[in-house]
Amino acid sequence: MSFASPVSDQRLVLDHVVRIAELAKSNRFAEATPDMVDAVLQGAAEFAEGELAPLNTVGDREGSRWVDGAVTTPPGWREAYARFVEGGWMGLSGPVEAGGQGLPNSLSAAMMEDFNAANVAFALCPMLGLGAVEAIDAHGSDDLKREYLSKIVSGEWTATMNLTEPQAGSDVGALKSKAVPAGDGSWKVSGTKIFITYGEHDLTDNIVHMVLARTPGAPDGTKGVSLFLVPKVLPDGTPNDLGCVSIEHKMGIHASPTCVMAYGEEGGATGWLIGPELGGMSAMFTMMNNARLNVGLQGVGLAERATQRAVAYALDRKQGVRAGLPVRIADHPDVRRMLVRMRALTIAARSLAYYAFGQLDRANVGDGEAGLRADVLTPLVKGWCTDVGCEVASLGIQVHGGMGFIEETGAAQHLRDARIAPIYEGTNGIQAADFVQRKIGLDGGAAFDGLIADIRADAQHKELILLTDELEVLVASARNASPDDRLTASYPLMTMAAVLTAGWLVERLGRAINAGEGGGGNAGRRAAIEYFLSVIVPEAVGLGAGAEATAEMIYQAPAEELA
Repeated sequence: MSFASPVSDQRLVLDHVVRIAELAKSNRFAEATPDMVDAVLQGAAEFAEGELAPLNTVGDREGSRWVDGAVTTPPGWREAYARFVEGGWMGLSGPVEAGGQGLPNSLSAAMMEDFNAANVAFALCPMLGLGAVEAIDAHGSDDLKREYLSKIVSGEWTATMNLTEPQAGSDVGALKSKAVPAGDGSWKVSGTKIFITYGEHDLTDNIVHMVLARTPGAPDGTKGVSLFLVPKVLPDGTPNDLGCVSIEHKMGIHASPTCVMAYGEEGGATGWLIGPELGGMSAMFTMMNNARLNVGLQGVGLAERATQRAVAYALDRKQGVRAGLPVRIADHPDVRRMLVRMRALTIAARSLAYYAFGQLDRANVGDGEAGLRADVLTPLVKGWCTDVGCEVASLGIQVHGGMGFIEETGAAQHLRDARIAPIYEGTNGIQAADFVQRKIGLDGGAAFDGLIADIRADAQHKELILLTDELEVLVASARNASPDDRLTASYPLMTMAAVLTAGWLVERLGRAINAGEGGGGNAGRRAAIEYFLSVIVPEAVGLGAGAEATAEMIYQAPAEELA
């Protein structure tokens, strides 16, 4: 079935959750006029529907291929990427001084949702470039900005993020890659990195790798890590000392080459510091936080695509007879329940993700509280929105019944593609740990408490009020708990906070729809919003038992006895 970008839904969220008209009053985002917003949404929809969606199945079936160090992307990929660059999509929110359009991140989020929904394996390539632009712009030297920033902003060159090593996954401080001074301001980088998305491909002439490595005499752990810009091709046009030694064979996102990269096998790959020596984690987290929000958008996009596919199938498929006439499965109560749930979760996840990007936009025009709120929201978006992507994609298979388990219908691909999102860019367990260890205490607790205060002042639905009360008590307890008890409660607490915030935002959307805002399909949106508030929010209240569980409960037996 064909994909249709949810333009009217996106515009509704931009208007009433992000409140993009307020952003357009600032000098920085003055170009984000209503006409510009409409043009971007329509243009992104046309590119996603016309260029990317038709390649989704061939990308899944063909995958990217590795031969003797070279990676070939699936048929149609190079042509689509060239049109992506020609359309200026990479620079939508990029800095104007580097050739970008300087539009709000929240508008770029709508674009990326479309691209993820249409073809998430393709969208992974520019996603990493967006983070690299932020990192280089914030931490790079003027020379590096002049040499590389505009090429990444335009999409002429792509970028990667190189953290993981065979022995250093979530424990970044265990990495062993090395960098030694070359004596001319550059460094010689050596080591092996794994799980590098688009580490090698045939879409562009150059790839800019952002590589974490340890310098001579650096302390152990993350304090000893530095970040280096290591290009595939050096400024003088010669190849750098790096290469892709293999690509992974994966459950999903087959067209996205996941590479094992080797640096410095012939003396050292030339690189340059991003930020100060030993400042690698700060610079990398600029890129990582951008990536985490964008991975949350992958969950949103795949949920949208799975929902559209499931609704189309349920309207077409007939099973059973009522009053002598065949019955569409969409009219059977359990199937209708699943369809409403899918739409409800998708609307809520979109609202939460766009809201977080909107807070970043506000921070960029000087609102410090909004910047802190974006920090609080980041683990919620990455964690809960990717969980939503998996749940909705799984429900989509269930709606299809046995045909959902058959690859030809396409429903299974959405779940296979979605399943990586809760894992990479920091597992969702790490997001939950970050939420309870750092974010509920950020700015002395004021950042999280301010979010709760805003929800309490505005929310009207009784279930939202109950969840607000429950979460406040549980967070107060977590702040005083032992580290192990706090971590045991972390995942349900993160989920409760995400559902509460999303519920507050979709209630806001419901008011706008009731006031006559939004496009078509309002009855369906009203039903989905009411389902979220009346069913999914109370489910989150029920997670309180998990949030009250202690470490003693889960550690009372040795792990070996769980085998």
